[in-house]
Amino acid sequence: MTDIFDNTILCKNCNLKMEKVAIERNGFHLRALECKKCGNKIIHPEDLKEYDGFQNLKKKNFRVKLRFVGNSYAVSIPREIIDFMHEQDSRMKEMVDLCLEEMGRVSLSFD
Repeated sequence: MTDIFDNTILCKNCNLKMEKVAIERNGFHLRALECKKCGNKIIHPEDLKEYDGFQNLKKKNFRVKLRFVGNSYAVSIPREIIDFMHEQDSRMKEMVDLCLEEMGRVSLSFD
């Protein structure tokens, strides 16, 4: 199956060939085409779909339980978040970095 961006796409405003560019939003690398004359951009539909999924997931607020396990506390990460991250990066590690950012705020890093 071929990719839609492998074809020549003309700008609807200028009728000139659009060039491939990369756009970064919130850590996402989006494939796009841009008209160098008028600046019109088209983002790849698959990348846009994944980015929209991220935006929808980001809007959700998950309430999880703090549990005591051995000498530590544990918090479960909702499967919806982990599944989304696995789709984006199949090399996701099982170990994560944990950091106390400020009073009342802890962050996890999966990279």
